[in-house]
Amino acid sequence: MRTYDNPVIPGFHPDPSVCRVGEDYYLVCSSFEYFPGVPLFHSRDLVHWRQLGNVLDRPTQLTLPDDTPASGGVYAPTIRYHDGLFHVVTTNVSAGGNLLVTAERPEGPWSDPVWIDVPGIDPDLAWDENGDCWCAVAGVAVARIDTRTGKVLEGPLPMWSGTGLRDPEAPHLYRVGEWWYLLVAEGGTALGHGVSVARARSPRGPWETAPANPLVSHRGTGEPVQCTGHADLVQAADGSWWAVLLGTRPRGWFPEFHVLGRETFLAPVEWADGWPRMGRVREREQAPAVWHPVERPPVRDDFTGTGLAPHWISPRSRPDGCWSLAQRPGWLTLTATGDSLDRAGHTFVGRRQQHPDCRAAALLDPGTARAGLSVRIDEAHHYDLEVSGGAVRAVARIGPLRQTISEHPVPAGPVTLVVETHTTGAGRGGPDAVALSVETSDGVVRLAELDGRYLSTQVAGGFTGRVIGMYVTEGRAAFDWFAYVPMS
Repeated sequence: MRTYDNPVIPGFHPDPSVCRVGEDYYLVCSSFEYFPGVPLFHSRDLVHWRQLGNVLDRPTQLTLPDDTPASGGVYAPTIRYHDGLFHVVTTNVSAGGNLLVTAERPEGPWSDPVWIDVPGIDPDLAWDENGDCWCAVAGVAVARIDTRTGKVLEGPLPMWSGTGLRDPEAPHLYRVGEWWYLLVAEGGTALGHGVSVARARSPRGPWETAPANPLVSHRGTGEPVQCTGHADLVQAADGSWWAVLLGTRPRGWFPEFHVLGRETFLAPVEWADGWPRMGRVREREQAPAVWHPVERPPVRDDFTGTGLAPHWISPRSRPDGCWSLAQRPGWLTLTATGDSLDRAGHTFVGRRQQHPDCRAAALLDPGTARAGLSVRIDEAHHYDLEVSGGAVRAVARIGPLRQTISEHPVPAGPVTLVVETHTTGAGRGGPDAVALSVETSDGVVRLAELDGRYLSTQVAGGFTGRVIGMYVTEGRAAFDWFAYVPMS
């Protein structure tokens, strides 16, 4: 019997939403303070996903001011397909509120935003038999809207807001048979997280609570997957039902720490007595009937294309003048826009850490610049390998403290920097260890091995996970390649 491993999209890919068009599935996730925003994935079997691009990939769609805090920005998108158009609705909590973009093809181009005149976060879209569009938001409330203008035509109307737990959010509306079903996440997006369901004959209510709520929650359990919630349902082409939802994989000693952020999991759904039912979200599960693997992305990016691959992200913005693939063909050239990773406004191009054990390396030609490789949660929590003035330094920023751990001389010219994370031998307390090394003519020199707890959500706070990437904080530097290899 074929099985799949959870999470199906590992690393910092929270708040998943999914839709099916024929035999194809499309999924979006939150991106918070990173640009481009709202990563978009495609699958033929709900298990194997390939990133097609990012929905909000230009400044006219996504403005994130320099003072956007970590874990600000873009929250909880919903993707739906209606009347020949893909729709993505989401919230920019840092600039403008709820917005809607559309596209004829998931690859884009996606339209400029239509701003939705409904307060709240986590917007959802559903169409009734009359073709009217209903937008539900956290709280929970629903309004009938004009998707062309964003104007409210009716409401907002109060809805069922869960079973009484904190933070009722992530509403999703579905018409199944003669009933409208409403999924609501509640309990907060940490260890108390869960999903509950109600139903009504109309989006206007009244709502009937499911007798077996919560639909899913791992609160108070010892399951390896925790924080389960923020689910979206989809019916497969064969008639089976599935849920995508977020979860975490905490490690280490009490209180346990998760460093990859909230990830996307897949779980089967059954219907009984007119209600959806789910069991535990497991790390290994029986696979859907259709099995359609996709080619894995290359482990190394040689920067030979005309644009950056869609998995590359930058905090808040990526101005055209701070990066180039043409200035030195076959290299990514970065130009400093700020003088420190400790403050917003710096030049950084990175990718999400997706595996507990991994190795990331880059070949840097620093010239006279100050540049390097960093693994970060935010401006106050990052470990860096920084090259300048003929030396490479291991630097740790933890809260208000910044310290150079060690340094090693390097000759002029290109140098290979290496970040490794490993869960074995990390000690009783931490989820992993982060090793910072440089490759020299005499072999690999390890400059530091640091406790991974300090680059975790439990320490840094917020809703994101680790991102590993290249940066420059003085002058201009070039990177010949970047490689990311899972080690588990």
